[in-house]
Amino acid sequence: MQEQPRGTDPVGRLDPVVLHHIVNTLEWSDLRPLQKAAVHPLMDGEDAVLLAPTAGGKTEAATFPMLSAMREKHWTGTSVLYLAPLKALLNNLVHRVDGYAQWLGRRAALWHGDTTESARRRIRTESPDFLLTTPESLEAMLISVKTDHAHLLGRVRAVVVDEVHAFAGDDRGWHLLAVLERLERLTGRRIQRIGLSATVGNPDRLLTWLQGAYPTDRPGRVIAPDVTLPATPGTGALPRPAGEVELDYVGSLANAAKVISTLHRGEKRLVFCDSRKQVEELGAALRARDVTVFLSHASLSTDERARSEQAFAEARDCVIVSTSTLELGIDVGDLDRVVQIDSPGSVASFLQRIGRTGRRAQTSRNCLFLTTRPDFLLQAAGLLTLWSRSWVEPVTPPPSPRHLVAQQLLAVTLQEHRIGDRTWPEHWNGLAPFDRSAAPLLAHLVAEGFLDNDDGMLFIGPQAEKHFGRRHFMELTASFTAPPEFTVLAGRAEIGTTDPSVLTEERQGPRRLLLAGRSWQVTFIDWARRRAFVEPVEDGGVAKWQGSEARGLSYTLTRAMRDVLLGTDPDVRLTRRATVTLAGLRTDRAPHEVHPAGTLLVRDADAARWWTWAGYRANATLAASLGHLADPVQRPTDTHVRLRQDLSPIDWKAARAELPDSLTLPTVDPRAVRGLKFSAALPPRIATATLAERLADLDGALATASEPVRMEWST
Repeated sequence: MQEQPRGTDPVGRLDPVVLHHIVNTLEWSDLRPLQKAAVHPLMDGEDAVLLAPTAGGKTEAATFPMLSAMREKHWTGTSVLYLAPLKALLNNLVHRVDGYAQWLGRRAALWHGDTTESARRRIRTESPDFLLTTPESLEAMLISVKTDHAHLLGRVRAVVVDEVHAFAGDDRGWHLLAVLERLERLTGRRIQRIGLSATVGNPDRLLTWLQGAYPTDRPGRVIAPDVTLPATPGTGALPRPAGEVELDYVGSLANAAKVISTLHRGEKRLVFCDSRKQVEELGAALRARDVTVFLSHASLSTDERARSEQAFAEARDCVIVSTSTLELGIDVGDLDRVVQIDSPGSVASFLQRIGRTGRRAQTSRNCLFLTTRPDFLLQAAGLLTLWSRSWVEPVTPPPSPRHLVAQQLLAVTLQEHRIGDRTWPEHWNGLAPFDRSAAPLLAHLVAEGFLDNDDGMLFIGPQAEKHFGRRHFMELTASFTAPPEFTVLAGRAEIGTTDPSVLTEERQGPRRLLLAGRSWQVTFIDWARRRAFVEPVEDGGVAKWQGSEARGLSYTLTRAMRDVLLGTDPDVRLTRRATVTLAGLRTDRAPHEVHPAGTLLVRDADAARWWTWAGYRANATLAASLGHLADPVQRPTDTHVRLRQDLSPIDWKAARAELPDSLTLPTVDPRAVRGLKFSAALPPRIATATLAERLADLDGALATASEPVRMEWST
């Protein structure tokens, strides 16, 4: 059909039946600016990134034009894929999208890891018009022998990627791009790509990233009528949204529970924590204070989380305590308050969280920070200082995804049963790094038996079967490694999962664990099937999961914390307790840790520390680059690099002079390689180099190494 002139009313271009239901079923008097601005480009087949605050109507901005294009262009079969990073988000969306689709006699369906086999059979035989899924499940469809790929996916015309920034910043983004290229090869056509995002500082680069191979050949645009974009693309600067933000210091998690239980009674409150352990302990403390409380985190069972989220959405005077699982666009009803325990690791996360509030008329966005330690107060003040400056992180894909290149080579071989040893790059349409630059990795896979070569054709080899063949190669569909955990059951009801150490470490008295905000006593452990059976008890449970869920802080955030020590206050409401504690930090720490003209090197009887305030990755890079002058026992921190105590001023000045020209990659513990998914398919040297490149911050290290250093040397 001929393209309608851009000057015409975009609303009038939507299908008349869609318009009828917008007015009469949804009872909307008009579309939002984003939804209007998206109509022409999306119906014309352009790629796009739609930017709007949380609850800004992005789903409808994509869905209404897709439905109209579906009718206008006579699309049949599964023509639109809707991808999201979380199963819970898809569960939340499928009924809404299906309701819109039914306006035109169309259908939406859901496929992810929890979808029953009977539902999958129906999807295979009766293709829905919209298929809501995850990239991992899409990969599983492509390699499954049960699925007729051409029948189910061969008519896809467009892909909507919800929370696209959540993909682009980690390995799931590389996996997503690779699978989309394979999907385009399967369909034999260019597939329109539409990303939905709330908070991103470099939207133009995000669009280019989403477009994959040959983005200059694809029409595309950033659509953001409700957001003022950075004056200089890629700077990360966005206008600060209005909101009521308060920073408090409470000193402990128990005190945080006391404040939450007494403040804002009668309101619906969403409390964010940044570890599962903290969620469990706070949930138990609130429940002990007779607060109606619900919990949500990744180690709770799907049913347990769904019950919590549904009950919270329907309740009023209650609290839900969550990790980042509720940070994205899952609907939990009308919130009154967001409370942040300590601090998230990025401004983008904070914007997502505060965006959960202020959705009702005559309400405003709000967030109360309750910090439990002085360090966390400093981090929160630094983060809010960046927010006060209208800054948000640019989204940057992790470098060198060699392990995912190996995964894709094996996955496409499974999909096609065999691939040519010369033509294999065609499956990704030239997308780097899945192009001919991966030839050495392919040679390694053949040499080590992951692939077999028979007269120029490559087949799955015995080593691939050994390492990834369990459950019909389902190990190949996930781009991240989850530590092994035990399933916890009360009778037949699954509560969630727990770290094995809770069941094995020495402890006096009965073995009790904390899960779903309640204490449980272990009655039986099935070691072979990794299951623990429990019964409820009053208290005494322990919450623990392997590894720390907190990551090192960035260069920019750590520098903002330095600014706070030097006297900067964020432009938010500070309680008296926060003000007093910050003043104490400035008195006690600032003279020995920060200097306004550069960095500070302090050697005393205890240690030699270079206070860089450069973030963990830059400090790890600096420590590796200093070689034998760095303390070989102490790991770098966000704020400083520990040096050898016998360091002399002469040695330091010589190393300091050479440092900007001699930066090297950080040292990687060989044990860390086991946490890199698919590392078994890489040469050990390449796997180690991949981790080292991801750990490094060469830009931050160079900026720090180029600054003046003040030395305070005591003998």
